[in-house]
Amino acid sequence: MSGADNVVWLGTPAFPEAAKTALADTRLRANLRRATGTIRDKRLAVAAELEDWEELREAAATIKRRTLRHLDHHLLRLEKAVTAAGGVVHWASDAADANRIVTALVKATGEDEVVKVKSMATQEIGLNEALADAGIRAYETDLAELIVQLGGDRPSHILVPAIHRGRSEIREIFRREMGEWGRPAPEDLTDEPRDLAEAARLHLREKFLRAKVAVSGANFAAADTGTVAVVESEGNGRMCLTLPETVITVMGIEKVLPSFADLDVFLQLLPRSSTGERMNPYTSLWTGVTEGDGPRNFHLVLLDNGRTATLADEVGRQALACIRCSACLNVCPVYERTGGHAYGSVYPGPIGAVLTPQLVGIGNAASLPFASTLCGACYDACPVKINIPEVLVHLRAEAVEAKRRDRLLPTTEALAMKAAGAVLGSPRRLAAVQRLSAGGARLVARDGRIGALPGPFARWSGTRDTPAPARESLRAWWRRTRPPTSEDSRTTAQGKERR
Repeated sequence: MSGADNVVWLGTPAFPEAAKTALADTRLRANLRRATGTIRDKRLAVAAELEDWEELREAAATIKRRTLRHLDHHLLRLEKAVTAAGGVVHWASDAADANRIVTALVKATGEDEVVKVKSMATQEIGLNEALADAGIRAYETDLAELIVQLGGDRPSHILVPAIHRGRSEIREIFRREMGEWGRPAPEDLTDEPRDLAEAARLHLREKFLRAKVAVSGANFAAADTGTVAVVESEGNGRMCLTLPETVITVMGIEKVLPSFADLDVFLQLLPRSSTGERMNPYTSLWTGVTEGDGPRNFHLVLLDNGRTATLADEVGRQALACIRCSACLNVCPVYERTGGHAYGSVYPGPIGAVLTPQLVGIGNAASLPFASTLCGACYDACPVKINIPEVLVHLRAEAVEAKRRDRLLPTTEALAMKAAGAVLGSPRRLAAVQRLSAGGARLVARDGRIGALPGPFARWSGTRDTPAPARESLRAWWRRTRPPTSEDSRTTAQGKERR
């Protein structure tokens, strides 16, 4: 499989078509509005508690920019530190490479099952499916990821993958599917959050105690010490990272930080931006292996999968600074109405709209940069100050250019823009077109408004009511009400000379 095959869900429709389906789902929209609104309000409250919040954002943005400029240097430092601490580093150029490495490492242990810490990187490469093809079963241990896995579903949010599911739906999934994966759900299971969490705890406990191999992602890795960090809210990650004999971490190469001290900045920003908490309930840090404590074997798989190509784009590379907090999703008016599945990608929302097209190539996700109103709320919320609107506009231009190169004939839009340029470049032509179009527009107007127009204008005009143009243009009104002066005459003469 290629990287595009995994990052983008094959067979899913493009965003405009998928969004139409999502908009018709009233229960989905209610779930999203309630969940994103709650998280958004909590984030604003805890961020306001810090007087140096903006200074922290600027510090994080600076660290990320400097790290990306010297990424190769810091990755080599990380490899050296991890190796010195008893770990083994593997380099994966793409999804297939990473899946091959992880599968071989699990098989080498003789085990046929693994427990997993919530990880966007392993979702990106389709690791669960690759392991299943090799006869290895992967068990998700994050509660939301467990819901998604048991339901045969796909995650729709970076932080809360099952945000599109209601409590009654989760209860039915647990009652129907838990027995197929291990300990069944209680017969009298209710849809109370406490009861659902207890059912998940009992179901997962036997897997934690039995598993010999765990697979995780990584929020950060310090290049100077080789320390890897995972933050989570439930404790499932701590169970996976301490009980098994072998831990395999799949980490995107952009997650490296120059020093352990840099964690001070990000561990203040991440919990406040993601869950609206002052600190994560569980922050797990591990450095290689330690005799008599924790795993006996540690493997770090450094994943490229399109990141080096993204790094080469001076505008688009800032998307690699993302710390996966999901703050941009929770403030996005488009995401709140369509949910994550409409993006057809492991990475939904505003960050997915700029990251996915770069990881897989703009031709494989051309509609995503247009899945935005460019309101800028995502930029304001981003804790590392990624200018998402700037990258969206940049990628839109790339998408249009790619489409132009692939066509033998120019599009209707391209012809219209060329004609508009010719008209707007000449005051005389503009005045003539204004006179003609104003008369025609008034003929089709009803009650002073223009409704749906035929032909190539139908899609645009069908969703907008445009005011009918005035009977007299500003230019004509000016000439009629203001007598010409000597200065006007000189200006007109100069214009004629230039033409």
